Amino acid sequence: MDAPALPPLPSPLTHFDAQGQAHMVDVSAKPATHRVAVAEGRIRMQPVTLALIEQGQARKGDVLGVARIAGIMAAKRTSEWIPLCHPVALTRVALEFVLEPSAAAVRVQATAETVGPTGVEMEALTAVQAALLTIYDMCKAADRGMVITDVRLLQKHGGKSGSFVAPPTPPAV
Repeated sequence: MDAPALPPLPSPLTHFDAQGQAHMVDVSAKPATHRVAVAEGRIRMQPVTLALIEQGQARKGDVLGVARIAGIMAAKRTSEWIPLCHPVALTRVALEFVLEPSAAAVRVQATAETVGPTGVEMEALTAVQAALLTIYDMCKAADRGMVITDVRLLQKHGGKSGSFVAPPTPPAV
């Protein structure tokens, strides 16, 4: 005799309902709290390309200045890029750039903040990706072999799930 079928377990993935259908998570009952997320990524390049960025000699202009604006703009439009992402009223988006001569790379770190019912991890990650893509676009005439890598969430704070801090990764070789 066959055992009766058990009801499906709730998915740990919040963007799927009990039937496995994608849906936008209902955040209407969640309290507004201060939420912060920090993400980072790198773009590796030829040392001469990094020197162009550092010396402000790229043909298209101030690479990091334009990448900063691109990251901020992208964070504000994350819900247009990611289908199930809520539009978020951001209270702050900041990008930092670190030139890494030993790795011939630029590290981008983005911080996104809000006071609301949902987090800003996707906004921070989107800001990083847009900044990295902008660096690629502005420098591709000099170096089409650049590699975008190591994009990840470093930390998030606020909300029901509390805080997350990523473990450190070993330095790039």
